[in-house]
Order: sequence, then structure tokens, then C-alpha cells
Amino acid sequence: MGFREVPVVGVKEILRLWLSGYGQRTVARLAQADRKTVVRCIEAAREAGLERGDPEDKLTDELLDDVRPGRPPGDHGDSWEALRQQKDFIKGRLAKNLTLVKVHNQLRRHTGSTLPYSSFHRFCVQELSYGRDNSTVRIADCEPGQELQVDFGRIALLFDLDSARRLIVHALIFTAVYSRHMFVWLAFSQTFRVSDRRLRGRMKHSSAGSSRSSSRIT
Repeated sequence: MGFREVPVVGVKEILRLWLSGYGQRTVARLAQADRKTVVRCIEAAREAGLERGDPEDKLTDELLDDVRPGRPPGDHGDSWEALRQQKDFIKGRLAKNLTLVKVHNQLRRHTGSTLPYSSFHRFCVQELSYGRDNSTVRIADCEPGQELQVDFGRIALLFDLDSARRLIVHALIFTAVYSRHMFVWLAFSQTFRVSDRRLRGRMKHSSAGSSRSSSRIT
């Protein structure tokens, strides 16, 4: 029987809706989850001591880890075991600098069976460190107030009642290179307008408390 892992964010959204009083069918529709998954999450939450009407602050990380349905730790399934049996073959092909697609095709011809490419890719990354660069590049430290690093990061999915769909919540992250102080602004898009407006506001705020302004932004 196949397993479908449910992200922690998805489990939390299922239980949050259930605590709010929604029925199982409604929770499944709003959380965009299978109804059987919803039932399993709710049953596991009840066994963990959660009751409908409890406050949302009871949805702790420990409870979500216990409730989250998915594959038992360390169990990757039949495909993973089949790939382990062909580990030397795969490793030898990767040593020749072949692409993963070519190695996957050669593996299919070698074994006579087709294994999912997604599982094959994860196996190569986790078991054979494919695509991982272990080298370290030393970078000289900058002076205080000289460099600010800016980047977006995906936070979670948030269900919007008005549009009846799930929206991706992004974090616009500002990091001062010297002090490592960090400022985070939540947004629903990764547009230049959002980043430029927040960047100008952040630089204005920073310059108000320091005589030195940032001379480099990365």
C-alpha cells in the first residue's frame, strides 16, 4: 500500500479548521486534502488529547509530529530498496559524469523495470550526495553597515476565506552581514514592487539609528 506524506503545514491547517467547528467533508475541501487523510489526522489528534473547541495554541510542533500521517521513519518503500540493490551500478554511471536522466534510462534497461524518477533523484541526492558541493569558499568579512543581504523564502500555505483558495505566504528576509541581525516581512508575492518598497522602508529605518548607511545590497 502506498503512503502519502502530509506536510506539517497541511496537518496544522486540517486541525485548525476542525477546531473551528468545520465538519470533515468541509475540512477536506478547504484544506484540499483527501477525506481519509482528514479522518486519520483527527483521530490521531484525539488520541493525543486534542478536543474540538480547544484553542489553536495547543497545535504544538510535538503534537503535529505525532499526528502527521506518513511513512514510518527510515522506511522508503520498495522502490528505494530496489535502488539500493543497484547502488554500485548507479554510482559507476554517475562517476562518468552522465546526467541523471541518462543514468535513469540505463538503469531501466539494466534491470528491465521502471522505477519512479522522483525516487531515483532523491536516492542519488541522499545516498550518493549527487549535486552536493562540499567545498567551502571563504569570504572576507565586511565592515559594520556595509552590506545587507535580501532574499525571499517560502513560509507556508494560508487559506483565504474571501477567494476560497490557498495562498502562498513568502518571507522577505533582510540580513545584516556583519551583525547577522535579521528583519522579516511577510508578503503574498515576490514582485519587485514588494521588495523595493520594503527595502526602502527598511533602509530608512536603519539609517535613522545609525550614522552609516548600507553601501552594498546582495
